[in-house]
Amino acid sequence: MKLISKLTLFVTLSKLAVVLLFLFALPYLTGGIARDFTDSYLRQQKEKVLEIVSKNGVNTYLKGEDSYGSYTMLKEEYISLEPVEKSIDIDTIFTDERIIEEDTLSYRVLTHAFQAGEKKYLMEVGKTIATIDQYNRPLQKIATYVLLVLILFTLIIDLFYTRFLLRPLGKIIRTKISNRKFPFNENSIPIKTTTTDFSFLDTSLINLMQQIHEAFEKEREFTANASHELMTPIGILQNKIENLMGEPEVGQMVQERLIGMHRTLNRLKRIVHSLLLISRIENDQFSKDESVLLKQLFGDIQEEISHRLSEKEIKMQVDISGDVVLKGINRDLIFQLMYNLINNAIRYNKPNGSISISDEVLKDGSCAITISDTGIGIPDEDISTIFNRFKKANKSEESGGYGLGLSIVKSIAEYHGITLELRSKVNEGTVFVIRFPCPLIQ
Repeated sequence: MKLISKLTLFVTLSKLAVVLLFLFALPYLTGGIARDFTDSYLRQQKEKVLEIVSKNGVNTYLKGEDSYGSYTMLKEEYISLEPVEKSIDIDTIFTDERIIEEDTLSYRVLTHAFQAGEKKYLMEVGKTIATIDQYNRPLQKIATYVLLVLILFTLIIDLFYTRFLLRPLGKIIRTKISNRKFPFNENSIPIKTTTTDFSFLDTSLINLMQQIHEAFEKEREFTANASHELMTPIGILQNKIENLMGEPEVGQMVQERLIGMHRTLNRLKRIVHSLLLISRIENDQFSKDESVLLKQLFGDIQEEISHRLSEKEIKMQVDISGDVVLKGINRDLIFQLMYNLINNAIRYNKPNGSISISDEVLKDGSCAITISDTGIGIPDEDISTIFNRFKKANKSEESGGYGLGLSIVKSIAEYHGITLELRSKVNEGTVFVIRFPCPLIQ
């Protein structure tokens, strides 16, 4: 999962967690607010009663009676005055039940003792719990709506800011990693950002790619120079050996040794030629402006390799459609790629084995060519390194392989943007799938 997706998911889930926590705590919060509001209201009522008593006397309420009690029409509030003997210095607010006209109701009650003349009175001011609860639902709705609006607003801001903040990182990934091809020939442009971490990452990647490019250029230059310089002494040695072999004074034993030396020089010459070919491919020294009919290409390969098939008595079935044309390629390199794969299929096949070649145009417009054989197969531990240089297709097979054939195949494939897939089982055979991208198919 991408970083921006993870941050978006985290921001969304954190906001959701806040909403759930708030909704869980909301009844307790609104209940506390309603009680505090009611307690404040009861104290105000108490102050009003005390003010009236202070101005007009307690008889304003008692009217000659020992006690006083009054409640509203719906019994939502009540006030009572009763004489007491002991004084209470502080107000007490509690929840209790009261019986009014044979109805038992729950009230939030404030009690207060005061002195009026020579007597002490206990005042109670009550408000029903039902009237307190009726404020909770509207309060909860208002609080919920306000919270949702705020959460939505902050969520949009957070997501926008997160994307804005990570935009330089996305640009670094696109320009420095995703769309860059080894060996990084094009110059890298620094990303404009005020975030020092991203700036440091961008600079580090640019420096790293420059170092890789320089090291790769030195390696390619060394390979090309070494391969080119080796061809001259090899050619001179070959000529001298061939001249010695033509001398009549050379005995049989010396002739055999000279033939062995000549064979060794031929192998060395082919190795150097392969290294030089790889170096030229990696240095983009081949044009890619040719087109070829795929069926015709395999026909030429089959004609050139037919003697190898006859020697090992191997049957090769080619099922290539006649309308697939490869464009924007180098014909000789594609020929070399297919030739090497088919040559390996022959070299490591079993006597009286078979090779099958077919093509398929996929739904996305690409073309996949499958080359399968009934050969000795490749061990699982060798598949990951089979395209490395000087890695033989099968270590136990002494058939003259130098470990550069598949390396050339890999270099040609990468040069054309072709993908290679390999499946193999020991003693059952090997399958190569060569996938040509859409731009190479006409």
